[in-house]
Amino acid sequence: MAKLALLLTLLCATLLNGLPTPQKKRGTEELENRAIHISTNVEITTSYVSLPETLQSASITDSATLTGSIVTGLPPGVTRDPLGPSATVEPTGTLTPIESTLDPGPTAPALQAAHNIFVPMATDAPPSQIPTRSDHMVSKLGIHDQDVPIQTNKFYANFMLGNQNNAVWTHPYSLRWTQGRGGRYGMAVAHVEREHFAWGEGDVPRFFAAPVGLQHIVFNAAELGNDTTLFTQDLTAFSVWARLAPSPGADAILSFPLVQGMGFVTGIYTGATPILNSGTFFRTLEYVSLIDDITTKYKITLNDNTEWLLYATSFASRGVPPFDLLDEETIQGPPDFYGMIQVAKNPAKEAGEAVYDSAAGAYAVNATITGTVSESTGSYTLSWGKDGVAGRDLLMFALPHHIESFDPTTQSALTNISLMTTTKGLARAVHANAITMLEPNLPTTMGFAPWTPGSSSAEGDTGTSHTVLAENVIQAVNPVAALELGVDFNSQTRLDSMYYSGKALAKFANILYALQDMAHNTQLAAAGLIKLKDAFNVFVNNTQPFPLVYDDVWKGVVSSGSYATGDSGVDFGNTLYNDHHFHYGYFVYAAAVIGYLDPSWLREGTNRAWVDMLVRDFANPSTQDPFFPFQRSFDWFHGHSWAKGLFDSADGKDQESTSEDTYASYALKMWGLISGDANLEARANLMLAVQARALRNYFLLEDANTVQPKQFLPNKVTGILFENKVDHTTYFGANDEFVQGIHMLPLNPSLAYTRRKEFVREEWDRYFSDGRAEKVEGGWRGVLMGNLALLDPKRAWEYFSKEVQDAKGLDGGASLTWYLAFSGALAGGPGSPVEGASAEEVVEGQGQVHGQTETQTQTQDLVDEDGQDEYGNAAEDSPEDIGEDAQQIDERGDPSEWADSVSYPGEEEETYPHPALPGGIHDGYEGNEYEDDYEGGEDEGIEERDYEYQDDEEHECDYDDQEEETDVQLDQLGVENEDEDAQGWY
Repeated sequence: MAKLALLLTLLCATLLNGLPTPQKKRGTEELENRAIHISTNVEITTSYVSLPETLQSASITDSATLTGSIVTGLPPGVTRDPLGPSATVEPTGTLTPIESTLDPGPTAPALQAAHNIFVPMATDAPPSQIPTRSDHMVSKLGIHDQDVPIQTNKFYANFMLGNQNNAVWTHPYSLRWTQGRGGRYGMAVAHVEREHFAWGEGDVPRFFAAPVGLQHIVFNAAELGNDTTLFTQDLTAFSVWARLAPSPGADAILSFPLVQGMGFVTGIYTGATPILNSGTFFRTLEYVSLIDDITTKYKITLNDNTEWLLYATSFASRGVPPFDLLDEETIQGPPDFYGMIQVAKNPAKEAGEAVYDSAAGAYAVNATITGTVSESTGSYTLSWGKDGVAGRDLLMFALPHHIESFDPTTQSALTNISLMTTTKGLARAVHANAITMLEPNLPTTMGFAPWTPGSSSAEGDTGTSHTVLAENVIQAVNPVAALELGVDFNSQTRLDSMYYSGKALAKFANILYALQDMAHNTQLAAAGLIKLKDAFNVFVNNTQPFPLVYDDVWKGVVSSGSYATGDSGVDFGNTLYNDHHFHYGYFVYAAAVIGYLDPSWLREGTNRAWVDMLVRDFANPSTQDPFFPFQRSFDWFHGHSWAKGLFDSADGKDQESTSEDTYASYALKMWGLISGDANLEARANLMLAVQARALRNYFLLEDANTVQPKQFLPNKVTGILFENKVDHTTYFGANDEFVQGIHMLPLNPSLAYTRRKEFVREEWDRYFSDGRAEKVEGGWRGVLMGNLALLDPKRAWEYFSKEVQDAKGLDGGASLTWYLAFSGALAGGPGSPVEGASAEEVVEGQGQVHGQTETQTQTQDLVDEDGQDEYGNAAEDSPEDIGEDAQQIDERGDPSEWADSVSYPGEEEETYPHPALPGGIHDGYEGNEYEDDYEGGEDEGIEERDYEYQDDEEHECDYDDQEEETDVQLDQLGVENEDEDAQGWY
């Protein structure tokens, strides 16, 4: 008895935080918060005095009837072409310089970054002009919280959306609530090897995907049945608790701490009878040993020859809890079980068992991140909170980009256990409670100007900004900028889309920067800045067609478009938190340029608070902010952002545009720099470094890539990367220029950091060399040629200075001014052999681009010897009148409804370019139609969810017709359409 008492004392003193549900244990032990704290006075109610059979075998008489399914298509799209409809419109003339010079502000924060750069930037409410709404069209489903900000774009969203019947991916495992499939009501665990993936046809497959719906191991309980409910708690950026209750309103009897990279799948049972099922079939169950007199170890062999380990740790019993193999589908544990069961797939046999044994009984419950930046070196640490058996370190999986950047201490904690992930290559297990990654080459020297990275072999070479232009480049840039600034800004910026509006604002910001710092034309830049500030002020005042609202349900700032229309797909799903980093990144960048050119703007009104609000929405650095979740978009575990918000998806979260992801980080960097937020700038520099590493491993596929499947590498980009699938396409079409180009825009300095020359060269040779790029129609041609500036800036300069003949060659979110300045700067400064059209020829071409028919005499008037003394016709808007058009609302409607050409009163004989053509919607392109094909019900116990393309060659997509809804939308928002009959670019 003395031995038994000692064993009991050791057992109870060792176990911590065993049970995660707030219940009464046997009527005597209080479970606090998510855990019961085991102490030496715990009543032991069960003793197991005999050992289980060493080896139990099942007689398998049939093949498994429960199979997975492959989702070969895309979810229904809520998208439009990313280049339109922010089209190039007719200038009213050229913008006249004003007698004013700009005095740009400092480009270095006054303060040093904190030791930990993840500190709050603000905790106050959004500006008062942003109204609050509590009626979001997506209600919280099964979320038990305290009205705190909820993550909308994280890995576990499928457990709180739709029917809760799609999987979540922790990598390398996936989990799915079975909901009665196969007669089971628990949580299915799956791990899929690459040999079992589905592949597109041909030597270079268009896609690869893992099957969904597999049930390798199912955590179940005898008490779970038809009334079982799933709810979630403690939703963080890296983790969530998923809980199963036998009926609505009942306490959970089976709970799962789900953490990205977890080494075990852990189920916590609270007074239930554990049952493990398998759709693959159990072949054997072998009792192995009792580890440290605490945790019981079993070994499972499935019918697919894979080996899994089972560890059972009881909180209220002594001895070895028995688990019996009842048949090929069922393992049953002891009744009224309080404790944890952990399973893990073991590909490393005996060596792997030793590693798993050393970590069994401990499990991660959450994670926190800290980061440090010093000059051009940064580091970040993921630290996991843990529960379970004290004194045991966690076993966690790291992704390839983590391992590549481990510090020496973390490197030494790597084990010999590796498991394939679905879309991130081979993960390796680390026996540690924290991992630290180093980034030694932060882009600290990158600013607004075109930039090239330094040599990795040259110490202290952190890159070079290129602001000096050759004289002929300056003479080309100045008159083109005068033309492009001569348009009505609001016709391009005051749209019913935050995405398209932001793109246009950033476009004009680029023009102004090029004028001020590269072409040294401060008077023209000053005139343009007046217009840009007026256009931006529309959004600060929240008077755009679909004003922003603060959503008090999920806690974020969203477009009111879906509230007004009832359509969740308005503005790419912004109201449902799709693409916020894409949309708001453009605004943040434009604000950084304005604040640089006029530092006093930062102190006026709510300008800074409004921009900071956008930053907090998609890149909030702290969990202490009560108004926004921590890092909504960026995933610090995966090293990139997820674009999908509150939409459930059979393949999990996804992202399409890596370049807009990194552009958002670049915008944060520049806003931090200009606003004096040293922590924001440091975080953004670190984000860019992590993104560059992650993109090189997972998205931008150089020939030497060893992470993604070799046969897929010739695609050069992943296209859309889901958590479970990679599909070399886009939501808006499958043309090469779409799929590759969506990873190129917008042209900005950070592209040289994230798109290495080796990659750009390989991609160009594969898809666009030998004149193929020049044959591309629409604004995508400009996107491709802008990308070429990273590799061959002289050829890019030649194209933009001589070959841009009409509006089809320009993306509506880009300007010829910026293309000329960017390529010209990279091609060389004064005295460089940059050849191209003369300034007069470029301006003459711009007359065609913008629909004008200016004579050579008129264009000659625009340029004197220094290229900047005279700018021809005065703009229709004087500086005093600039911005008056901000009171008018652009109401173009759906781009698919626009005519191929537009005539204007008094000019019936003259036609102007299709407004969508600069956005890349070329003749004959019908859009993108997807057929949502649910195969219906269950196929041998599995609900198949297949999306099939109607046209597998073109991937077309339907756009919703919203033209007739515009007035209703405006009325509902309380915004008056002040000029319904205005003749604009419709």
